Amino acid sequence: MAYSLQIVVDALQPHELADWWAETMGWEVEPSDEAFIRSMVEQGFATVDQTMRHLGVLVWKDGQAITAGPNEGSGQPRILFQSGAREKAGKNRIHWDVRLGGDDKAAVREKLEARGATFLWEASQGPHAWFTMADPEGNEFCIS
Repeated sequence: MAYSLQIVVDALQPHELADWWAETMGWEVEPSDEAFIRSMVEQGFATVDQTMRHLGVLVWKDGQAITAGPNEGSGQPRILFQSGAREKAGKNRIHWDVRLGGDDKAAVREKLEARGATFLWEASQGPHAWFTMADPEGNEFCIS
């Protein structure tokens, strides 16, 4: 049996970071089911303090997920950004590589930096070359 994959990232601002990554990847932020959230609060399964408004939409306060989109299939990867109380410290033990599919690395690097990413270093191995970057909260990733 094959399993699906969800990557979870602790974030100081999970909704903002989910928005940033959705735009970076060309993915979508999972839509919020406001009626469901309200019903959970009304039934006592959640509290108003566990919710917030983000870009005018009622959402769960502690997390936001992104996917490649609703038509990509149920086994598609999902990245969940959840509230974390501390800033990132030290090097990531895991990171992801964003494969650019032929887009110019330097141009993508420039766009990402304009949106709050930080260039860390350039590396190569044989014919493969990549830039290591950090997202607005300091999480490392590579573009190649």
